[in-house]
Amino acid sequence: VQLVESGGGLVQPGGSLRLFCTASGFTTDKYVMSWYRQVPGKERELVAYIIGVSGKTQYAESVKDRFLISRDDPTNTTLQMNDLKPEDTAVYYCGARHSSFAYVPAHWGQGTQVTVSS
Repeated sequence: VQLVESGGGLVQPGGSLRLFCTASGFTTDKYVMSWYRQVPGKERELVAYIIGVSGKTQYAESVKDRFLISRDDPTNTTLQMNDLKPEDTAVYYCGARHSSFAYVPAHWGQGTQVTVSS
């Protein structure tokens, strides 16, 4: 099981970015795929997850109505981030867990930096 994130970068406040998580060694239909983020000195926090078998999604309150998680195909999970704010700046990690309900990841990607700044 391997996860690789891409799509991070520098964006101005109010802008958009799309993060990609590509899975290898498995297909995500029986996994819960999630995005977390972490800033230095703080714990890693859940941003959003999607349950493969049902398509059900869940978001942190801080990103609800701005971010959208989706499964584009059996190996790619996307996080569309709109109306970005400076407080969204963090390293974003993709996670996966073989489950139909539990979302805490058993596998992690290496992370991708997102910086929101003018």
